[in-house]
Amino acid sequence: MVNQEVFAQSGNVSNYVVGPKKMPHFWTFVLLIFSILCDELFAQDENRVVFSFGTFQNVSVPENGSVQAVVSRIPTDVSFITLQFHTQHHNATLSYNRVPLPGFSLTAADTGLLSTLTPTQSSLTWFLLSPDGDTVAGTGVILPYTNRDPVPGACNMEFDLDIDPNVYLHYNLFETIITFAPANIGYNRGASPPECDVDTGPGTRWRLEYDIYQYFLPESDLSEQSLIFSLERVANVLNLREHGKRVITLTSNDRTTMAFSSIPGQGVIYSVIVRDPLLNTSASYIPAHTYACSFASKLDDCATLGKISTKVFFTIVGVAGLIVCFFGHRFFKCELFCMGFAFSAFFFFVLITRTTTQDYDIRLALTALIGTVGGVFLVMCWWRFGSVMACVMVVGLLLGFLLASSVFFTPLGDLDVFRSDVVFWVTFWCFVVVVPILFVRWPREGNIIACGVAGAYAVVLAVNAYIYTSLSYITLDILKRFLNNNFNRAFISVPFQDIDFILITVWVVLGVSGIVLQLYRERNRPFFPPSPYLMWRQGRERRKTNVLDPSHHTPSFPTRLIDRIRQLTCRPEPAGERTPLLL
Repeated sequence: MVNQEVFAQSGNVSNYVVGPKKMPHFWTFVLLIFSILCDELFAQDENRVVFSFGTFQNVSVPENGSVQAVVSRIPTDVSFITLQFHTQHHNATLSYNRVPLPGFSLTAADTGLLSTLTPTQSSLTWFLLSPDGDTVAGTGVILPYTNRDPVPGACNMEFDLDIDPNVYLHYNLFETIITFAPANIGYNRGASPPECDVDTGPGTRWRLEYDIYQYFLPESDLSEQSLIFSLERVANVLNLREHGKRVITLTSNDRTTMAFSSIPGQGVIYSVIVRDPLLNTSASYIPAHTYACSFASKLDDCATLGKISTKVFFTIVGVAGLIVCFFGHRFFKCELFCMGFAFSAFFFFVLITRTTTQDYDIRLALTALIGTVGGVFLVMCWWRFGSVMACVMVVGLLLGFLLASSVFFTPLGDLDVFRSDVVFWVTFWCFVVVVPILFVRWPREGNIIACGVAGAYAVVLAVNAYIYTSLSYITLDILKRFLNNNFNRAFISVPFQDIDFILITVWVVLGVSGIVLQLYRERNRPFFPPSPYLMWRQGRERRKTNVLDPSHHTPSFPTRLIDRIRQLTCRPEPAGERTPLLL
């Protein structure tokens, strides 16, 4: 049945209402002709949107209503068409029918449908609905493909849709996992699709390959305009190859799933291009985006991702790091406390997170407490035993940990050989242990370098508490691998944008400046300050054996303390008879 459309009497031809009122056949025919002529002029009416191939169209789905997505004048060489619709964080339903049915509709923030065409078909209609009863605004685009192009999701055996071109995305604190259905080779209009799993020869879908792409939105940009602009840059095959980053290529024998490291607060778009190497053709799946955080949460949502406790903690760490960077070797006790704090706090946080389910703020407070105990313990070890090399070994381990983390932060960390936990951890700890061994030969220089590098990185972490930077993931990715047993299958890929290059420059400048300043200032000083306890013991032994030493006749500390208290509390007695001075 043809919908009867009645134009409003206001004179604005783009505004009309829908109603069941019957109209004469002549006027119905005139209305249909006029509607066809106005398709190119009026893209969106109250319940109908006309799309053009490859052109994005903004769509607003009314509350408890639906919108028809229409494409007409389809060329005869087009065999199938995909419609994709994206919102920032609200769900939208895309359906083949006006009433969504299971297996014929999909509800998500990134939705897409694929329709195959009959030999005589020249138009298509889909339906957009708001599942949550609120007005939903988003953007959509329609892309055509020929019979030579592979059909995304045509060999779907896992999801509800018969042909499912969507990329499904799930995330947690540690990793983001994408999944998609296998594709099939192209076929003509009206023809039966090739069998998916009957044969594995070169004439079947098993020759297809899948390129997985990643595109980062601008850092700290949660705006809807930025998302729409980015989606337009990666919606089709050509744009995705130009602007996206190809992460890996899968064959048809591989599992159609991939894991990536989660970056809370950072917008990322994932998409897949399926290629037919025999025909040199390709098609794009429906892109999916994530910020690895929730816009709907009332506590710690995307807009307020940084906790106050985290900002306070890392602000103090940054100030301490700045002091260590320039004055760490000079104030050796302060340096040992900071290094011991960092060493013990890191491993205690791993331990308490893996073994308990305490709230984050409680874990952070306990971590700060244990870090303080660890820092005091390292200082007391040096104060009591005077073993400089043992303390410097701990400093060297910390520097080795930071250098090893930096190495695996590069593309080297994404090599397949490091997917094995055994290979990764053995290689990682070998990097860590090499640095303290070098400290045995050059202890003072190694300690000053550790102060400059680690102290400057602490400043970077403090900046990250207020402004997002990818450099924090140098150590955070290692922390995630400690905490999550399945993190080894995640790709560690983060965006490098202007703020990251600025902070790399800050890190290098602070580190080099601190190292050069301390090396210059300490060039004529002893390598390390002596232990206070050992100096006290030596002084005590010297006073016992050397009667000519003035300190030998110095009263003991308790005696001097009692005398001082008496001087403060007792009135002095008169010295006796007072007589005038004789001239």
